[in-house]
Amino acid sequence: MTSTVPALGTRTAEGSTLQAVLLDMDGTLVDSEGIWWDAETAVFAALGHTLDPAWKQIVVGGPMTRSAGFLIEATGADITVPEVTVLLNDAFERRIGGALPLMPGAARLLAELAAHDVPTALVSASHRRIIDRVLDSLGAHHFRLTVAGDEVTRTKPHPEPYLTAATGLGAQPTRCAVIEDTATGVAAAEAAGCHVVAVPSITPIEPARRRTVVPSLEHVNLPFLHGLMTP
Repeated sequence: MTSTVPALGTRTAEGSTLQAVLLDMDGTLVDSEGIWWDAETAVFAALGHTLDPAWKQIVVGGPMTRSAGFLIEATGADITVPEVTVLLNDAFERRIGGALPLMPGAARLLAELAAHDVPTALVSASHRRIIDRVLDSLGAHHFRLTVAGDEVTRTKPHPEPYLTAATGLGAQPTRCAVIEDTATGVAAAEAAGCHVVAVPSITPIEPARRRTVVPSLEHVNLPFLHGLMTP
């Protein structure tokens, strides 16, 4: 996608301004949702339990504590949420020894945002240890700020992660564009008052007010994000 990019902070035709772009990580920028499911399947197999493939749609995109708690309850595994969380993070890290594959359009979009000096944050429900590993693939220089799920009091679908990111970048939530792939993340961004671009990864997401659904990041560029802003 190519077109003229408005200068950041200038008024668009609709009389509004894009102040920052906030991006989810798993399933949005990196193709990692399947890796997480493989890790969850392996961990619970070692505990003597088989996961129902239908559960993938329930645990994807959620905070680690919610996903772990659901799987423990669903399987009856004799383990606590903190214990299984450590096992899941360990299992995921073992599976990303090399560079993680990026989602289509992710590298181009991040480069475009950086080239135009757009304040950008990575906002994930994953823990800090995981984010820091994934940043090796994404490039930490693309983000002025990163917010991890274990660094906020309430993670997605609560708006706190996106409110924290907007505040950290000195932006108004209503002037932020959020890019998400799951209903959980979309709910968090919308509760924060942000404009949302949904790129569904596992389950469908319907368009709504202040929510635009696209098939991939290849359909998103900076003029597109500017165009989302409304008075």
